Amino acid sequence: MRTRTRTRTLTAATALAVLFGSTALALTSAAPALADSSTVLPVTSTGAVVVDGVHQRVFISDPKSGKVVATDYSGTVVGTVESLPGVRGLELSADSGTLYAAVQDADAIVAIDTATATEAHRYPTGAGTQPEYPALAGGKLWFGYRNGGSANIGSLDLSGTDPVVTLHQDTDKTWSEAPILGSSTGAPNTVVAGAPGQSPAELAVFDVSSGSATRTAYVWDPGDSSNLTDLAVTPDGKDVVTASGAPYKQEVFKLSDLSGDGSYTTNPYPNAVDIAPNGAVAAGTFSWYDPDVHIFKPGVSTPVRQYDFPNTDGGSAADTLAASGLAWAPDASKLFAVSYNDSNVYSLRVLDNPAKADTTLTASAPSTAPRAQALSVTGKLTSDASFPPGTTVSVRRADDESPSGKLLGTATVGADGSYSFADTPPVGGRVTYTVGYAGDDYHASTTATSTVDVTKTTTALTLDDNGKVYSYNTQVKFTAHLGTTYKNRTVAIYADPYGGDKPDKLVKSGAVDSSGNLSVSLYLTRDTKLTAKFTGDTRYAPATVTSTVGARVRVSTALSGSYRTGTAWNQTYRYFHKSKAPVFDTTMTPYPNRKYRVEVQGYYQGAWRGTHSEYLVLGSDGQGTLELTGTPPTGVRFRIRSSYIDTTSGDNVNSTTYGTWKYFIFTS
Repeated sequence: MRTRTRTRTLTAATALAVLFGSTALALTSAAPALADSSTVLPVTSTGAVVVDGVHQRVFISDPKSGKVVATDYSGTVVGTVESLPGVRGLELSADSGTLYAAVQDADAIVAIDTATATEAHRYPTGAGTQPEYPALAGGKLWFGYRNGGSANIGSLDLSGTDPVVTLHQDTDKTWSEAPILGSSTGAPNTVVAGAPGQSPAELAVFDVSSGSATRTAYVWDPGDSSNLTDLAVTPDGKDVVTASGAPYKQEVFKLSDLSGDGSYTTNPYPNAVDIAPNGAVAAGTFSWYDPDVHIFKPGVSTPVRQYDFPNTDGGSAADTLAASGLAWAPDASKLFAVSYNDSNVYSLRVLDNPAKADTTLTASAPSTAPRAQALSVTGKLTSDASFPPGTTVSVRRADDESPSGKLLGTATVGADGSYSFADTPPVGGRVTYTVGYAGDDYHASTTATSTVDVTKTTTALTLDDNGKVYSYNTQVKFTAHLGTTYKNRTVAIYADPYGGDKPDKLVKSGAVDSSGNLSVSLYLTRDTKLTAKFTGDTRYAPATVTSTVGARVRVSTALSGSYRTGTAWNQTYRYFHKSKAPVFDTTMTPYPNRKYRVEVQGYYQGAWRGTHSEYLVLGSDGQGTLELTGTPPTGVRFRIRSSYIDTTSGDNVNSTTYGTWKYFIFTS
């Protein structure tokens, strides 16, 4: 395949550079875009997020567009349920087979088949009811509904032959807006209700075991909170956690009497909460300049981990968490968060193992130690989340007799995270101690290693020719020399040519000769890193040495179109009529995306001075053609050459190679 021809106009400005100095060329390239860990969602709003662990799907309601979008755990859309105007609240059945969606502008509860992400049934709730927030409890689906200025709580009973809708279940009160409902398997006959967006807030608890809602607790202005956005009932059924615009914390209230039971301190402005089956609390905030998601151990007000969303559209503020935009995977391995930017682009963020705080483990042992004498391995286990008393780390030792490692025992971590373990290494050589922490529900596992050289002598190992540069395809002999050892006299030599398509390769392995030498001959077509390795024995330590050599490219050029040649100034010059465009052909060792540098110089005031320099793309066949057009000055001595410049020619596979100059003059 022939490379394309590049045409370069030798302009008047370029010609004048011969007389008034050289011109610098500025080359720029666009930096690659950084990938975002989130996936853009095809929604214009969000109402609720629910995770189906059986089918590993995430369901997001979109009230404005009137649909529910289903994605897999990576955020890829796998289905969409349309014709759901104003859909907001979502509730998943206990068997994960059905997703109930409250569709306020259709006055209906819609059952969605989670396996197929299709509408299965539609249950009308009554004209003008506008249901918004569903919750399963007591064998029924309960829902908060608007109904103009007479908002209340209703129920949908699907246990019989026909569905039965019962409205105005809260006989003690009429709500100003459809109340947010919550329930938990830990309190299977209890429903919690909260007034959304109201200042001050109000909460109520209902016993629904009889099929009707009986109020058992009520509070006005709980914890001086206002503008309730979300609530979640703890898995044990003892508390409800709320997310209100103020105060700046997710408050906790007992279901028994709605008295305060603690809080989870976050930042302005709380707008989401979800609780994992293991009790881990995910608290969300509408925060442009602070963390957006905060993870807590149950009952501990200091976060285990926090997430601060990036700015994805270049606006003045970072992306923010959508209201009620958090949902745990049932196994607590992932937390799904819906965010949006200033351009109202919504994204699904997948946070892996969010409840596990990062842990740091260190291990330190003497760098050298005598064989069969005691040494100590010490270190520290730290995390932002405290460790329970009695936490231990395991200690393993790997040596020449136990290369896979041997468990030595455990060390108890002190209150400050420190530990110490004593051992007597029985074998000489490199001994590696690996200290491990297994992790728990709220701490990530981690390991640390420390290596000790035990009573081993260092031997000499050399490899010649380091730093030398050779012409393309030159055969070069490399010799590794091994000094005194005990039993092992084997050396392996590896060659690693530059470029990702030619990996490190063993080129020779064997016993050294009586002089301690092992040699190998290679044809060099690329810069190459050679490595000689001695694996050691029971008395002598392993050794590794490297030698890096360069290989130039093969380059040739031709300048055509001249009407004659002649010898002048000790060079062969080609003469061109100024009306004839010279053609400069380059042949160079090819490599993917390789470029070659073309330089043009003019002779002025007793010296060659640069007039133009440019990198051109080399064809896949190693060919390149440049045509010089324009109106050049006559009688001026020019010269041109092509070169490969290490790294700036697009790769670092070869060493810098300058082509020979071609000399030319323009005449009338």
